[in-house]
Amino acid sequence: MEKEKPLFDLTIGEWLEKWARETPDKEAVVYSDRNLRFTYSQLNERVDALAKGFLSIGVTKGTHVGIWATNVPDWLTILYACAKLGAVCVTVNTSYQQCELEYLCKDSDMHTLCLIDRERDSDYIKMVYNMLPELKTCERGHLKSDRFPHMKNVVFIGQEKYRGMYNTAELLLVGRNSSDEVLEGLKKSVDCHDVVNMQYTSGTTGFPKGVMLTHHNIANNGFLTGEHMKFTAEDKLCVCVPLFHCFGVVLATMNVITHGCTEVMVERFDPLLVLASIDKEKCTAVYGVPTMFIAELNHPMFDMFDMHSLRTGIMAGSLCPVELMKRVQEKMFLKVTSVYGLTETSPGMTQTRIEQTFDERCLTVGYEFEHTEVVLIDPATGKFCKDGEIGEFCNRGYNNMKGYYNNPEATAETIDKNGYLHSGDLGYRDESGNYRVTGRIKDMIIRGGENIYPREIEEFLYHLKGVKDVQIAGIPSPKYGEQVGAFIIKDDGADLVESDVKEFCKDKISRYKIPKYVFFVDGFPLTGSGKIQKFKLKEIGTDLLKKQGIEIV
Repeated sequence: MEKEKPLFDLTIGEWLEKWARETPDKEAVVYSDRNLRFTYSQLNERVDALAKGFLSIGVTKGTHVGIWATNVPDWLTILYACAKLGAVCVTVNTSYQQCELEYLCKDSDMHTLCLIDRERDSDYIKMVYNMLPELKTCERGHLKSDRFPHMKNVVFIGQEKYRGMYNTAELLLVGRNSSDEVLEGLKKSVDCHDVVNMQYTSGTTGFPKGVMLTHHNIANNGFLTGEHMKFTAEDKLCVCVPLFHCFGVVLATMNVITHGCTEVMVERFDPLLVLASIDKEKCTAVYGVPTMFIAELNHPMFDMFDMHSLRTGIMAGSLCPVELMKRVQEKMFLKVTSVYGLTETSPGMTQTRIEQTFDERCLTVGYEFEHTEVVLIDPATGKFCKDGEIGEFCNRGYNNMKGYYNNPEATAETIDKNGYLHSGDLGYRDESGNYRVTGRIKDMIIRGGENIYPREIEEFLYHLKGVKDVQIAGIPSPKYGEQVGAFIIKDDGADLVESDVKEFCKDKISRYKIPKYVFFVDGFPLTGSGKIQKFKLKEIGTDLLKKQGIEIV
């Protein structure tokens, strides 16, 4: 075990100001594809201006500000502006469709929503006007919605103008011409144990819940993540994972801001752009889920780029294939680490360290973060497991969430009376002290790094006419880890076909949640007590696809 690193009590705003003061001319954020560069001093000035612009439209301490965008340049400006004001940045998945957006905005009591115009085939502006038709007729700053009583503003990230919306360009202008007095007062009132970020994650017991994370949670988790990879101020991290995930906003951004190094951003994942950015900026680290690394290694132009500057990174999101880890180390010259955890633990509970052996970094999830207590508890008996015994991963420490927003019942179900947060994942600790994940109690599907919760899709498909009962299970996939499989019992006389199910889902739920495979069955495998055996559904689905000669991708 390494010597325990200290925890810090700085807020995220104070971290930014520390580097703006100490290394003002050092590059903080770089967009290599457009040669857009912000030094720490420039970023800090822009953040202060936006924070004052936010104040002018009623955003203040405790206000919930949503951000629905890819990794655009002002994503981080919004995050840090919220942090300085004591506001809460609510991250919105860029794949969300209409009903998912509306649920999150209502459940989070969102006051201000910041957004881009679109992503892929999703028209964000259209969806927001569908949700808030009042925007087209109300005066800006005077939005009143019966369905969304807390919502007061919509802010477009950019210079374009949309009816009823502010844009970041004008808020920055207002901020630059405003006094610092109110902002300075709010900065002093922000405590490191205040909530700064809220991310929505589902569970097998219902709809997505808002995970409340504090400055102390995420700044320290990011710092220690970097320490385990021996980060210094000289590092340059290529960030091609989405910022709305803990992977992007904590393991990447909080790592950078606590080490005073440089974040080389990629707006949306593109393997060629990642390779070009690493080469041009001489990045020392890069993150990704397995499918991202596969896309980079297999790109026809891979050999045109020099990867020798790389030394480390994180591969996460699903179990990392051994052969892929070998190829990454041999062809991209980096020692990959892996982080295990969940949003509720900010997210890291355990991590492999850069100095560990290849097998340890590849086959285990390392050992616990400093200042945390990771234990394995037998779900049947509630007793602690000995080394080698399989139990549920549980965590107690600085990284445990503050709770689920407005949901004390769900919080109590997840964090027990002794302060242990229950992950729902199964594993064991080996004789060398490394943890290994073996499976999940909950039936969450991980498809290419995206967490998919069966209950949410099941509830949705129950509304399809002709569906008598439905169960969702993960079908093992060589490319994505798992694909979504829907097992449907039809109503008597119903003439449902596979295309009906997929068409029903289109534009209503995120594309990655839409079932890849649809099976019509007469019943589900049950235990003696009548509980559905989802692991058997996986086997049944795989066998059916093989019998039909369908290739699993």
